[in-house]
Amino acid sequence: MLFGRVTYQMMASYWPTPAAQQQNPVVAEAMNRTPKIVFSRTLTRAEWTNTRIVNDGIEAEVRKLKAEPGKGLVLLGSGSIIAQLAPHGLIDSYGFMVNPVALGTGKTMFAGIGAQLTLKHVSTRTFKNGNVLLNYEPVR
Repeated sequence: MLFGRVTYQMMASYWPTPAAQQQNPVVAEAMNRTPKIVFSRTLTRAEWTNTRIVNDGIEAEVRKLKAEPGKGLVLLGSGSIIAQLAPHGLIDSYGFMVNPVALGTGKTMFAGIGAQLTLKHVSTRTFKNGNVLLNYEPVR
C-alpha cells in the first residue's frame, strides 16, 4: 500500500488500535500485516508496523515497485501523488469510492495533474451502506 502523509496518519491512528481489532478484526489484521510505503517530505520515521518512509524519488520508487513480482500496488487517498504519477503512465487503474455524504468543502483529487486525463469506465460496485466504487482505466 502506498500513502501520502495525511492518509497514513489517519490510517495509522486507527488500524493498529484495540478498537480496530475488535470492530474490524479481519481488515485490521490485513492492514497491519500489509507492507506500507509513505511518500512524505516531512516524516522521518513511521510508528506503524511494516511501514517505511520514502522522502523523494517517488516516480523512480514506483517504477521499481511495479517491476517487482507479486500483487499490484494500491495508493490510498493522495491527490498530490496521483498528480506526480499519472503523467508518467504509472497508474494502471483508478478506483473512486463515492460516500453519500456532502461535506461542502475539500480538495480535488487531480489538482496539479497538468494535462487532461482521459479515463474509461471498467466497473461499478454498490455496497449495502450506499457507498459506490467506480473503477476506471486510463485511455492510452
